[in-house]
Amino acid sequence: MKAAIGNRGRDPRDIDIAKRVRALRLQRGLSQTELGEVLGVTFQQVQKYERGTNRISAGRLYRIAGVLDVPVSFFYEGFDDLGSQHYLQHPNVEFGLLQTSGAIPLVRAYSRIEQGGVRQKLLLLAESLADE
Repeated sequence: MKAAIGNRGRDPRDIDIAKRVRALRLQRGLSQTELGEVLGVTFQQVQKYERGTNRISAGRLYRIAGVLDVPVSFFYEGFDDLGSQHYLQHPNVEFGLLQTSGAIPLVRAYSRIEQGGVRQKLLLLAESLADE
């Protein structure tokens, strides 16, 4: 029991929650500064939350959930009792990929393309460019 008291290592769940905060913030079109202003913290503090450098307290996560218009439980969905993730509610969402610069605007633009053939060609083009 004593070993657990001094253990201040990062919990993988904290990192996943941080990724979810960042992905939702980007999806909502908020800057780190804007989110920080609503929360009463600096944009640097928001950066630390989103990297998982600083843990997000329960009260702060509650406020973040309110600002991002999701239930607090969203940040914990998919965790089993051992802390591993299965993304039961969001099987097709990979939060790490959504943090890539330009990923959210690209997905938004892609989803507005109505012609299935054009979407398929764009996908093939992106995959061929990624392979180079």
